[in-house]
Amino acid sequence: MIKGEKIGLRARRAEDVPVLHEELYNDVETRSRADTRPWLPIGPEASPFAVRDPDDPSAADFSVVDLTDGELAGAAVLWGIDLHSRSAHIGMTLRPAYRGRGLSTDVVRTICRYGFEIRGFHRIALETLTDNIAMRTAAERVGFTHEGTLRSSLWANGRFHNDELYGLLASEWRA
Repeated sequence: MIKGEKIGLRARRAEDVPVLHEELYNDVETRSRADTRPWLPIGPEASPFAVRDPDDPSAADFSVVDLTDGELAGAAVLWGIDLHSRSAHIGMTLRPAYRGRGLSTDVVRTICRYGFEIRGFHRIALETLTDNIAMRTAAERVGFTHEGTLRSSLWANGRFHNDELYGLLASEWRA
């Protein structure tokens, strides 16, 4: 487990999948805002939270654990991994009971530590909707630079939304 101040990142376990699927995937409104793929009625066996082949070079999935109670708090991923350019994107989501506890910043910081210090990435990117203040705040607290806005680029819940782009370089992380 990779430990932050409040959370730990550990390998996804089979028993995590039904909980993450029910609370995070089946929350259609929230899930539709977090994924560019349309929500479809699928079961846990086909869940995007399913345990992935550890040899899949395109992503690294984690379960987020609250260190105060040891319970599953959510999911985090480094996705779109580009081994040639040594870059990746961050994705994360917390179960409803763990939102509003200040965990997001620690998740972003801890997954960046993994990406930069363990995987040797040069750049980590993060994208979020303009109105996702919690994620934007977490990115800025960790040191990400706001690189731009893609206007009306994401369709979610019946309307278009702006997508905010953030980036963090290994040299900025070390500083």
